[in-house]
Amino acid sequence: MVKQDQMDFSISHDPKASEKKKSLSVQELIESLKSTADDIGQISELSSEERILVSQFFVSFFKLMQPLAPSIAVSQLSLPTQLSDAVQAHIDPTGHLALLFTDGHLELKDLSEEKNRELMTIVISDILPKFKNLTTLQKRKLENRIKMLSSVTKEIQKSAEALSTSAV
Repeated sequence: MVKQDQMDFSISHDPKASEKKKSLSVQELIESLKSTADDIGQISELSSEERILVSQFFVSFFKLMQPLAPSIAVSQLSLPTQLSDAVQAHIDPTGHLALLFTDGHLELKDLSEEKNRELMTIVISDILPKFKNLTTLQKRKLENRIKMLSSVTKEIQKSAEALSTSAV
């Protein structure tokens, strides 16, 4: 009998309070759905912007990297765990990641593809400092060649001047 009284007590609610709870729940659900729709709209806009930026990045990367190196090594330690059995990784100027695995097979991943965007950001973070080193090295090579050519050219010009004045 005590159980019955407790049940009746727990079942008997103020009908207005119960309606408020239901209407608040429905209202909260509607607000949540509106917020979800806003998020979906923003996801669509952001995805479109990301596609454009990725395309622009790889066009520019190709132009910059092409004269410097055919590829840049990617540290295996920076790769995600599902690629941890890769023994070598390189990115080429077109944005393809070449992975050589312990079993000898080679896998190419197009980093511009949407499914590879997380991997792309990991690889970019790893290679940009290396890319900076490549540009610095290329600049030093050019500076050294210019320095050498400048010195040699001055001496050749002096000899040519001496030869032309003595020939007159």
